[in-house]
Amino acid sequence: MTQPPRSSVRRVTPILDGWAFAPEALPDASWDEVASAGSNVDLPHTWNLSDGSAGGGYRRGRSTYARRVTADVGAIETWLEFAGVNSSAEVYVDGHLLSRHHGGYSTFRVNVTDHLVQDAATVVVVVDNAANETVYPQQADFTFYGGIYREVRQITVGATHFALDTDGGPGLTVMPRLEGERAIVSMSAAVSGVAGGAASVRFVIDGETSVSAPVTDGAAQADLTIEQVRRWHGMRDPHLYTARAELLHDDVVVDAVELRFGCREFEVDPQRGFLLNGVEYPLRGVSRHQDFEGAGNAITEDMKQTDLALIREIGATTVRLAHYQHDQRFYDLCDEVGLVVWAEIPQITVFLPGAVDNARHQLTELIVQNRHHASIVCWGLSNEITLAGSGEDVVAAHHELDDLAHRLDPTRLTAMANLFLLETDHALVTLPDVMSYNLYFGWYVGDAPDNDIWLDDFHAAYPDIAIGLSEYGADANPQYQSADPAKGDYTESYQALYHEHMVGMIEERPWLWATHVWNLADFGSAGRDEGGVAGRNQKGLVTFDRSLKKDAFYVYKAAWATEPFVHVAGRRRAERAEDVTEVVVYSNQPQVTLLVDGAEVGTVSGARTFRFDVPLTGEHEITARAGEETDTVVLLKVDEVPAASIMPTTTIANWFDEAPLPAPEGFFSINDTLADIKQSEEGAPLIGAVLEALATSRGEVGRGVEIPPAMQAIVDRMSLEKLIKQAGSVPVEQVAALNAQLNLIAK
Repeated sequence: MTQPPRSSVRRVTPILDGWAFAPEALPDASWDEVASAGSNVDLPHTWNLSDGSAGGGYRRGRSTYARRVTADVGAIETWLEFAGVNSSAEVYVDGHLLSRHHGGYSTFRVNVTDHLVQDAATVVVVVDNAANETVYPQQADFTFYGGIYREVRQITVGATHFALDTDGGPGLTVMPRLEGERAIVSMSAAVSGVAGGAASVRFVIDGETSVSAPVTDGAAQADLTIEQVRRWHGMRDPHLYTARAELLHDDVVVDAVELRFGCREFEVDPQRGFLLNGVEYPLRGVSRHQDFEGAGNAITEDMKQTDLALIREIGATTVRLAHYQHDQRFYDLCDEVGLVVWAEIPQITVFLPGAVDNARHQLTELIVQNRHHASIVCWGLSNEITLAGSGEDVVAAHHELDDLAHRLDPTRLTAMANLFLLETDHALVTLPDVMSYNLYFGWYVGDAPDNDIWLDDFHAAYPDIAIGLSEYGADANPQYQSADPAKGDYTESYQALYHEHMVGMIEERPWLWATHVWNLADFGSAGRDEGGVAGRNQKGLVTFDRSLKKDAFYVYKAAWATEPFVHVAGRRRAERAEDVTEVVVYSNQPQVTLLVDGAEVGTVSGARTFRFDVPLTGEHEITARAGEETDTVVLLKVDEVPAASIMPTTTIANWFDEAPLPAPEGFFSINDTLADIKQSEEGAPLIGAVLEALATSRGEVGRGVEIPPAMQAIVDRMSLEKLIKQAGSVPVEQVAALNAQLNLIAK
């Protein structure tokens, strides 16, 4: 039997140029009026390109985009597809409001057919990223860049076509399941516009296996079998199949869509961690924000490829795409290279009772638009949502989201990233299928080894609950260097030392089902002003523009990458005042030899980190050799290190170093631990006042936080001096006054 032609009237055309932009709401304006009130722009575009990462406030409000749009010749239906508009959008054609969409990170479509009756209609999109109580996110440690920051496409289809109004989804659902050496692939399609005639859908896999099914009540469904299936197995073998659905009306192909998918099975075991296709497959990787310096969230294909290359270079097996739905293209790239993905919605920081429906809507779009991706293994329901409370309404809303996720996709896990202050016996901990904690011992509180203690205590108390690390990290400004790095100094040196500990800690705990460094790269956070840079979170392993790989980047490359390399750390601390300096080398080779001015001075065997003591007398060429790999830096002995390499500070750190505060015997001082001081009837109120002040020192994010007992025990082990140093913003006069008060209280 002769097959009908493989043709389709569907046409997809990006419309990225010819837009006008005005920084105000002009729903009834013409293109000329919008252009005269603003400027001409190309997409992707964000109006927070400059102020979104400059520090202080950034403009949040309503702005207008406009473009002339003409229907394709012979078009029956015309749709506009928006891949990302932050945060809310109203779409007008010639003054007629056609659609509203709330959620800045997912795809949505608008049927403009009935309004393209002139040669060129004016499409106006009013975009709003203003603060409100009904659309997530509203409070978080990243910038909510406003604009049409992803592609817009014009889609032309015939009268009968695969549905374009199903929550931004492709109109085709592919759900494979494995049965031994074969896969059963359930395929279903939603169809619009069937009126008269016979309609059917031909489902095809890789152009070979095909089954046809009739369209009934706007849908068609069939199961296809792949014998001797080749499994998608992460980085080891990211094999993908192509599913194609062809819509036939009276035996003529009138529409077609294609999706790639993979066949795999996975599970999380509380003792063995993550298993892929029955094999232990440690998930060790990073989290990623989408923005770049100089682009904001309006990033290019090259920028996506840059991030992918960085993630692959360190040998990561997983990426947490935080804290919102990422561009469809990046999920595609993860499919292709085998990165296991945690995907999530931006329900974050503070639970909004008025945004419960919006969270459901954003989760629905995330799943419907992305459930064909082999790389995605879990749907994240929220991140640190309990900062301002974790009552029954929060738990109930998460139960609804969990049920919704399993209805839409019974093949994947649900997940949550819990605030490190959340009690380990809280109902939210076991509500999703899996969970991880965001732990910042060694940066915001406590010391790096406290991570070991906390995780071991959890694992011992709850051996049947799988736990992971969804965030951990420390800020570093590469300008700042130190021979004696300490928590809170924002040096590249301390960040590397912190991650040295963390990567070793993780290696010793294979039961951690997934770990994600926070973060791949520095990112825009308009409310921040710390570490010598305003408007930026500097926990990245690379800089905001991705041009500089911090030393911590190589800590992970040494732990995870297989391609041989060697890296001499501390190259930005080229001028050193010490007579004997420590040279730190990172490599994934088992042995490193160090040469000073061409002469070998020592060989060290080990793993990841190699340390050498080198006398400094002048300028020296330092070369590390590991196998065939070498890396060279130049170090210079100086009398005093450059002031620019030390973070300017008004904190108590220098006071402690230069003029130690009194600590009379038999009386308390800031050198004592919180636990000891709190035992005193007079000391307890002082500590309470200090903790309250420090909790709110970072603005509204810290207000109303309650510290659970497990966390409080770690804090109580700290000296008051250490806690104040860590806070980093307490004037010396206040600390001196506090110490004087403590000196009056007998032990």
